This record gives sequence, C-alpha cells and structure tokens, in this order.
Amino acid sequence: MRRLFPAVIVLAISAAQAQPPRKRVAVFNFDYATVQSGVSAIFGQNVDIGKGIADLIVDRLVNDGTYSVIERKAIDKIMAEQNFSNSDRVDPNSAAKLGKILGVDAIIIGSITQFGRDDKAVGVGGGGLGGIAGRYGVGNVGKKSSKAVVAINARMVSADTAEILAVGSGKGESQRSGAVLGGSGGSWANQGGGGINMASSNFANTIIGEAVAAAVTQLASQLNANAGRMPTKVVTIDGLVADVSGNSLVLNVGSRAGVRVGDRLQIKRTGRAITDPATGKVLRRAETLLGEVVIKEVDEVSATGDFLGTGPVKVGDAAKSGAQ
Repeated sequence: MRRLFPAVIVLAISAAQAQPPRKRVAVFNFDYATVQSGVSAIFGQNVDIGKGIADLIVDRLVNDGTYSVIERKAIDKIMAEQNFSNSDRVDPNSAAKLGKILGVDAIIIGSITQFGRDDKAVGVGGGGLGGIAGRYGVGNVGKKSSKAVVAINARMVSADTAEILAVGSGKGESQRSGAVLGGSGGSWANQGGGGINMASSNFANTIIGEAVAAAVTQLASQLNANAGRMPTKVVTIDGLVADVSGNSLVLNVGSRAGVRVGDRLQIKRTGRAITDPATGKVLRRAETLLGEVVIKEVDEVSATGDFLGTGPVKVGDAAKSGAQ
C-alpha cells in the first residue's frame, strides 16, 4: 500500500488540474439612493437595503456554483486598507481597481431602482397622509391593498480593464397583496440596530420580502447565464517558498502576481543544471515535483496555503502554476 501512496497523490493533483477554475467575482453593495426616502418611510428609518440585496445575490451565486464568490469581509478589509468610500463601489473604474487587488476576474455592481408598493393599485384616503406615507403603506393608511414591487439592475465589470462585460436586471412582484408592505402578520422583528436581515424568514414572509426574492432570483439567473462573457485569463505563477511551518507554507507571491484563494500551485525542488555542451549555456534545470499547495490566504505580495504531497518542503523551493 505504501508504494501506491505517491501515485494517489499524483492522480489527485492531475484530477484537480484537469478541471477549469471557476471565474472569481466580488459582489459590492447595491446603490439605493433613488429609493432611500421610500425605504425610510417603509422601515421608519434609513436601512442599508443595498447590503441586504448584495448578500442575497451572493447566496444565489454561491448556491448555483457557476462562480467562485469572494467573502464580504475580504472586500470590507480592502476597502478600509485602501481608504475607499462606499461611493467608490458603484464607480466602474474604482471598483475595478478594488477587484484587481482582491484578485477577482470581475466585480458586480448594481442599483435598486424600485422598492415599494405598486402605485397603480394604491388608494390612499383620510387624515391627509398622502405623499410618501400613503404610497408606501405606512401606518395602515392605504384603503386598497396593493402588491409590493422591487426592481434592481447590475453590471459585471472586468477587474482588468473596467470594461462592462454584461448587464442584468430583475423585477419582482409579490404574489400577495396587503394594505401595508409587511403583509398579513408580517414583522420587521430583525430590525435591530437599523438593519433588516433580508435572509430571515420573517422578512421573506412579508410581501416586500416576496418581491425582493423574485427580483434577486431573476437577476442572479442572468448573471450566471453571462459567465461565458468573461474572458479566460492565463496567469503564470512563478514564486518561491518563503517560510515552512509544518504543512503551512508562505510564498513570496500574492495577488499582484495573480495568486488567488483556492489556487493549487505545484511545489518543485530545483536540481542540477543541464547545459549546452557546445556553449556551456544553461538549457534547463532538473526539477522534482514534491506536491502542491492549496492557497488559503492572499495579500498583495504573499500567500499562505496548506501543502499536500510527499515533501519535505524547504525555503527556496519553487511554487509554480501547473502549466509550467
């Protein structure tokens, strides 16, 4: 059985390399400036529905599996380190710069253009509570029940060129009607601290929650369908092992060189030089494959990962993409 172990390692590495990597994307908070007054009327305060919509988009994309989606905390960390404001998220050039630092292929930015009642079905009367309060069903003032409608749109922007690769939109309408957006028995119970948990069942069971879910599902489906528009990049990684601690390796290459979380790089030991007998010029150097490292963390100039292979690995060993 011991003799088979190295072969099993090689087969596992080969199988992993045979599968094309998924495109990596980052989803930024959606802009909701055009509906902010209505949002405040619905919830009684300003709520960052742009973050909630982005979180739901991330959930849909992750569950579908077409893309590899970067975690929000990684985005927030880079935003803080680079001193970017929230407004930079919706600018394609600024967002592309952030995307390059994050090591993604594309970033998804979007906006919420409608978030409230279907005005065509609203009848408001009594008390002089027209305007925003009437339109958004605050305080049960609507005489007629109406449906909730949510509209969103998004752009997929190349992290390399800031080119808009694809656009998509989603519009959702609640199946039920109600005098208020909370619907019959609806609740904003998850409202603590000025935020709404759009992933909660309490929110999903409201009529506005139904509309949000329908819009997000429609948009996520379009984004998944446009994965083929993202150009395939061939990134060649050529670095060195800078530190070894058990099975944990630190490399001297990071996101600037194209290394991304989830990458699998070959770890090789460089041996004797093979020279041209006529000129003495080095033609190539013999290399021994030790295994591979699965990248777990990346910053701009370094990367950390777990080693899988026969080893042992030493500082100075090469870390290369499999195509080399």
